[in-house]
Amino acid sequence: MSLDPVQVMKGQDPLPKTCPSASNGDSKASWDDNKDIHENVGSTKKPKPPKPENAVTIAVSSRVLFRTEKEQKVFEQKGIEEYLRYQVEHENEPFAPGPAFPFVKALEAVNSQLRKLYPDSEELFDIVLVTYNHAHVGIRLINTINYHNLFIERFCMTGGSSPIGYLKAWHTNLYLSADTEKVQEALAEGIAAATMFMSEKQIEVSETQLRVAFDGDAVLFSDESERIFKAHGLDKFFEHERENENTLLDHGPLKGFLEVLGKLQKKFYAKGHRLDCPIRTYLVTARSAASSGIRALKTLRAWGLETDEALFLAGAPKGPMLEKIRPHIYFDDQMFHVEGAVEMGAIAAHVPYGIAQKYPHKKSTNTGK
Repeated sequence: MSLDPVQVMKGQDPLPKTCPSASNGDSKASWDDNKDIHENVGSTKKPKPPKPENAVTIAVSSRVLFRTEKEQKVFEQKGIEEYLRYQVEHENEPFAPGPAFPFVKALEAVNSQLRKLYPDSEELFDIVLVTYNHAHVGIRLINTINYHNLFIERFCMTGGSSPIGYLKAWHTNLYLSADTEKVQEALAEGIAAATMFMSEKQIEVSETQLRVAFDGDAVLFSDESERIFKAHGLDKFFEHERENENTLLDHGPLKGFLEVLGKLQKKFYAKGHRLDCPIRTYLVTARSAASSGIRALKTLRAWGLETDEALFLAGAPKGPMLEKIRPHIYFDDQMFHVEGAVEMGAIAAHVPYGIAQKYPHKKSTNTGK
């Protein structure tokens, strides 16, 4: 039974100021300390969740939505029975927000705007909480969701079993987890997925606009070009891209997620909200614009897709750019770039797909990819 906590890079980030009484397992905080919040939650009429076949379904592991470091220690040191007993004893103590928390809040902000413009539409984000935990832990998770005023009605508590089959049944468009093996399993089943990380610092992100940033190769696109670079070097990579600039790249694992984001953006455009759309997307690639960027842009155009901004960095570090973008999530297939983003306080997720998983990027290498 896998109960590993979210992977942590270079320490833990401090608890957000907006949630002072939430617990990562080290405090005695309880929502009883803030009754007004829960009275408001109880009195607020929540909307009906959309049907899975109509929604954009985002499956989020409890280990990335919330922080469970203390609970993991109990499991590792005392075993499953003591772990379950501990969770029941502390079920009135809410978990603190994890790295996926701002992303989920931004999804809910977009839903709020969509409901105002399209009151009868079910084309909305639908968040499903996925956990390997036993159902006994569900009470604490539900209490935590209510404490943070999240709208999550769908749960999947597998008691240690793989959730992948359930993800397919939910028509999942994106799965976020701390478990790389399960992420790889989801990718193998054609489900967009990524592993999330906690940083020692986290930059503030927008509360009104969802910002999603994507790498190009092995994320939006296939790893075809990356394979050329790994096998033959940078010069051959550039030559290959020039020779094939009118040949479309094959799709990568996150292409479908960009596609559904684009569909929701167009709903805002249809109501005159192109310039103030609450969804903004970014292509952040180490490709060079002149030597290899045209093929990427032609591929997106042929797919009928676009990103609001495209940054071709020609091998320069991505971290500083992501610090300025302040995305709710950034997807990259190379841990080198994920680490650079996290060091700058950006929220980043690793897509363990493609040839780069066999040949990790070295810091001294400038690929132009």
